[in-house]
Amino acid sequence: MNHYDVIILGAGGAGMFCASRAGKRGLSVLVLDHSKKLGQKILISGGGRCNFTNLGASPNNYYSSNPHFCKSALARYSPWEFIELVNKYEIAFHEKKLGQQFCDGSAQNIVDLLLAECDEAGVEISLETRFSNISLINGDENKRFQIETNRGNATCRSLVVATGGLSIPKIGATGIGYEIAKQFGLKIIPTRAALDGFTLSNDDARKFGDLAGVAVDTITSVNDKSFRENILFTHAGLSGPATLQASLHWNDGDEVKFNLVPEQNALDWFLTRKKAGNKTLVKNLLSELIPSRLAERFMEILFAPNDPIHSMPLAQVPDQPLKDLSEMLHSWTIVPAGTVGYNKAEVTRGGVDTDELSSKTMESKKVPGLFFIGEVVDVTGWLGGYNFQWAWASASACASSL
Repeated sequence: MNHYDVIILGAGGAGMFCASRAGKRGLSVLVLDHSKKLGQKILISGGGRCNFTNLGASPNNYYSSNPHFCKSALARYSPWEFIELVNKYEIAFHEKKLGQQFCDGSAQNIVDLLLAECDEAGVEISLETRFSNISLINGDENKRFQIETNRGNATCRSLVVATGGLSIPKIGATGIGYEIAKQFGLKIIPTRAALDGFTLSNDDARKFGDLAGVAVDTITSVNDKSFRENILFTHAGLSGPATLQASLHWNDGDEVKFNLVPEQNALDWFLTRKKAGNKTLVKNLLSELIPSRLAERFMEILFAPNDPIHSMPLAQVPDQPLKDLSEMLHSWTIVPAGTVGYNKAEVTRGGVDTDELSSKTMESKKVPGLFFIGEVVDVTGWLGGYNFQWAWASASACASSL
């Protein structure tokens, strides 16, 4: 290893994209990663098809202690620009829903794209490389940093940290990026698993723990944020797209509310049938609105075993029990015990404090030449391609200023 204009720590999406764009500016670039394979998180994303961007990506789709920080980078690198790159490599893709763009084939297509861009730009990539020490070199603007690794030492003018977060440690995720930030005196916003399933309280686990596999279309709400997606009951608690989205905005002790019948007013639906003289049992009618196993459980929870509503035809049921049932359907509320954790979480919330960085360049305000991009920064997108778009946008902003 020798001297480079730029050394990038991390060969994931943000790291490789930044490297390719910096290399095309004529800079010498080295990418270091401790893994054996490139882009491991890309390869498992989107069920193996990589949801590589979202056409609707805007600052409103991101969670950060400073919600304005991401605006500059996102404005300067749009989803359409990455789609243009995908088209350059003739990668077939499709929109699944809500602006989400997926490869028709394999996520390997995106890794191959990034590697080809790096090769074209003359980028050097060193895998299975562990860096043990990073130090500042005083008095030489061209050699600001020295990185000691198991493959030798290297120096650089600019150091880019693209090491990702703590989510999915089985593919090599570590907190090294946060440690580097702390080493150089940068603040860290406390991290936690995000885009993750909820675990249930002991009481709710007893009530719903045997419903694994039941899925329901919902409007899921937490802290003034609402998402129209499915939830899925699991052995651990609740998962599914709506739950993962809600987890990004959830803090310990917060309530999560579910509208299980988002398409209509449940009370009006029951009363219309009651007025028509419908003689079906409420439990059976309820199964027309939500899955039957969940319908039975709600009836058990809301009404005592000897309550006549269990055997009474709808036409004879008083209005009040129907009101109570409808209220539960539209505002079933839980306080999760927690989230499943980093082993299953899509991303890490929190990270390098954005107050420490330039929003235009991703450079540290305290340490010239030190940059942070992608998931390691306290900017976290919704589920659906938003985090990849932040990777591309933050990498582009960084590369243009190296």
